[in-house]
Amino acid sequence: MIRNILFIICLVLLFGFKGSILTPYSFPELKYFPIMPVSELNPVTNEGAELGRFLFYDPLLSLDSTISCSSCHRQEVAFSDSPNKVSFGVNNVKGIRNTPPLYNLSWYPSLFWDGRARDIENQIFHPVRNKDEMNLNWVVAAKRIKESPFYSEKFREVFGSQKIDSNLIVKAIGQFERTLLSYNSKYDKVLKGEAYLSKEEYEGFVLMNDQTKGDCLHCHTTDGDALGTTLKFSNNGLDFNTEDSNFMDNGKGAISHNTFENGMFKIPSLRNIAITSPYMHDGRFESLEEVLNFYSEGVIVNANIDSKMVSAHKGGVHLNPEEKKNIISFLNTLTDSVLITNPKWGNPFK
Repeated sequence: MIRNILFIICLVLLFGFKGSILTPYSFPELKYFPIMPVSELNPVTNEGAELGRFLFYDPLLSLDSTISCSSCHRQEVAFSDSPNKVSFGVNNVKGIRNTPPLYNLSWYPSLFWDGRARDIENQIFHPVRNKDEMNLNWVVAAKRIKESPFYSEKFREVFGSQKIDSNLIVKAIGQFERTLLSYNSKYDKVLKGEAYLSKEEYEGFVLMNDQTKGDCLHCHTTDGDALGTTLKFSNNGLDFNTEDSNFMDNGKGAISHNTFENGMFKIPSLRNIAITSPYMHDGRFESLEEVLNFYSEGVIVNANIDSKMVSAHKGGVHLNPEEKKNIISFLNTLTDSVLITNPKWGNPFK
């Protein structure tokens, strides 16, 4: 009760009193997850998340009003752009990297494959103004929103008398994206004692967390917590030209200008991995079989390779066909059917 009162006071101080009280968004209790970071600068309300949902699905934020955030982040594939290797922006401009899925974003200390965005709100700024994506000047975007009677009223309800600008638009979308949580897979039911893994699924789980076998646990947590990622960056031996000692994509190193971070990319979550192909930052692998073949026999040693990949000098972990099959069986238990079907995250214009 006291927590809710303090939350409301924060809303009033941040957004101004408007004659109506906003409803704090009720996040579920996630017992097997780390504590979810909460944004003090952008607390989530039901009304704010709903406004953000409209904006997420509205092509109004692209130059020619043909694509929206949801064009490249579709609910039915865990808000990824599967099966596309890369996404296409306005005027059919081809992107450079594979589009990451959107869920459980609040835990990430930075976003994008190279970590260039420090938080969810900062990430949202990029695709709208990016010439290869939505290619719209934020000043124009804000003008369009202000000229809409529908949005003018919605923003007044959520943000009071604050001027509609890029920061307010980003806050609304950010509130919606913070509600995109994946926690209803078969794996989650097993953790809660509501289901059981099959023999093959269990064997796959054990193999993934065995440092002498799959050795996946150092980057993709499924035993310590349920996020499916350490949230860090890693060079996994994917790219390295031994002839000129260069990476095809420097990843995080291109942002930090630290040569020791060249070839490092954000470690994605394994959640919903079975429905978010293709894989890796450039979408080079079309199937989970190809991914496991790479980690089994295709790893390329380089100066920046993750020190936790202890089998890299052997080219990989050398799994046999049955072991690969069992790991994929377990990975299939990470698909969240609620995330991809719940209408509360669906297109409000339909």
